[in-house]
Amino acid sequence: MDKNIKDLYINFFVSKGHKQIPSSSVVPENDPTCLFNTAGMQPLVPYLLGAKHPLGTRLCDFQKCFRLTDLDEVGDSYHHTFFEMLGNWSLGDYFKKEAIAWSFEFLTKVLNLPLERLAFTVFAGNEYVPADEESAKLWQAQGVSRERIAFLPAEDNWWPSIEQFGPCGSDTEMFYWVDNNTPAPKVFDPSDKRWMEIWNNVFMQFNHLESGEFVPLAQKNVDTGMGVERTTAVLAGLDDNYLTPIWQPIIKEIERLSQKEYCQHKKAMRIIADHMRAVVMIASDDAGIKPSNTDQGYILRRLIRRVIRFAKQIGIDTNSPFEEGIIDIIVEQFKNYYPEVLKNEHVVKTVVREEKNKFNKTLENGLKEFDKIIAGFARKEEFMRKTDPNFTVERIITGKSAFNLYETYGFPIEMTEEIAKERGIQVDASNFKQLFKEHQEKSKQGSEQKFKGGLSDSSEENARLHTATHLMQAGLQKYISADIRQKGSNITPERLRFDFNCDHKLTPEEIKKVEDFVNEAISQAIPVVVEEMSVEQAKASGALGVFDNRYGEKVTVYTIGTLSKEICGGPHAKNTKDLHHFKIIKEEASSAGIRRIKAILD
Repeated sequence: MDKNIKDLYINFFVSKGHKQIPSSSVVPENDPTCLFNTAGMQPLVPYLLGAKHPLGTRLCDFQKCFRLTDLDEVGDSYHHTFFEMLGNWSLGDYFKKEAIAWSFEFLTKVLNLPLERLAFTVFAGNEYVPADEESAKLWQAQGVSRERIAFLPAEDNWWPSIEQFGPCGSDTEMFYWVDNNTPAPKVFDPSDKRWMEIWNNVFMQFNHLESGEFVPLAQKNVDTGMGVERTTAVLAGLDDNYLTPIWQPIIKEIERLSQKEYCQHKKAMRIIADHMRAVVMIASDDAGIKPSNTDQGYILRRLIRRVIRFAKQIGIDTNSPFEEGIIDIIVEQFKNYYPEVLKNEHVVKTVVREEKNKFNKTLENGLKEFDKIIAGFARKEEFMRKTDPNFTVERIITGKSAFNLYETYGFPIEMTEEIAKERGIQVDASNFKQLFKEHQEKSKQGSEQKFKGGLSDSSEENARLHTATHLMQAGLQKYISADIRQKGSNITPERLRFDFNCDHKLTPEEIKKVEDFVNEAISQAIPVVVEEMSVEQAKASGALGVFDNRYGEKVTVYTIGTLSKEICGGPHAKNTKDLHHFKIIKEEASSAGIRRIKAILD
């Protein structure tokens, strides 16, 4: 079903006048708050904020998404790191009436879900915005009973959050009764976990001002999202995503490799399957992400190492090329939807193999550290018996030592306890869990910022830095190498960060040449020209594209005199003079073959 649901969805909304847009890169181009695209709407942020999209006001797609804030939940029946999100958008075109009617039609006529197993939520209202009676009545007009519509508060049915300033609005969510043994109750109780959310329509109709007011937006948008994995499980009547056709080929391969059954090792096999799929999608992306100790590269490394740990746990020989068969299956599943997966298959296999070899060595070092802890017990006992012949050391690995084995050498507590048991030693698991909890809380506080998602900054500062990035790339291509291309970008109102392919550390002279190139362009006060054209016209004109496969029929091209011509969707300055003065503040390695520049505008 997963092969068909994307096609069914796209075909349906194309029939309703939508244009399909290809999936963007896993790395958000215009959102500095995230390492990865966490929702289908993120690549469309500039257009939700008012920019004109080259393909019009009705759009649809399937988008590669990642969410890492609940990484520790992966291993249950429905959490995933990588997932696909189906979406359709109205950019100031249709609104609630059409969105709800089409959602209902797709669910009941295309997916053939029975009405008696569907339920819906709408915004209950508060002191600022009234209850969304309009959406409730529109659902009722489709034949939904009032008892199957729940009015919920802002924390459930408002996006992004009632406290956040900027464009926002109520949403309506769609639920399906997944219990095949019990008929769905007539009255919808959202707290009953047997009701599974499968779709969400966000109605962006207000601007939350810093004064506290919610004023109507000039352009009202519809932003929707439906998860492929969850909906596939619902359609199959399953309460375990990993039993669907999406996951079963991968699970079967893991069973073959381990000679164990899924039903007895669900958590480990789910983690291996989920993480390998995520690894393939990150490492095959044209953003060129490689394992490292920072940002996207750190996540890639962490995922690969978790695969190795759990593969060892279920008896897979991690010194063998076990990962290649799994990668082949995943590539086969995705190659017709994301061409880069097939194109970069060899890159994925190389990345996983090299990181696996490094980590296997790390595990060996961890075992040596474990032996040192054991030897410490014997040394202490020998020393103390010089004064007390009956002295016996309490052979317990402290929580601190266990956590060091976890954090430094990648030993899960289960592995530490298993080895300790074989040697007649206990582990202070309670103290370990406390230290681990503290570590999680610190990590989550950081993750919530890096992975939170939402509307990116569209300020004047952001637009100026975006334009500076185009000029800087042109300078790098002129003075360093014509083959240089963007491999990642992160822009905040304070600075730009730009990753690019390069085989050496830039010299001070090279950095100065690039700075001078940009500042000379600024001094010339060159207008930034914006044009819409077809992809073919853009390429024929010499426009540079970062991620070719994501473009639709039309693109937006930004031209800066004879210096730069790029396909882009981000905010830009109107003239280079608005940039004032450009300065590179840092140049460093990001990962193998990738350099990183951080720069500011004075």
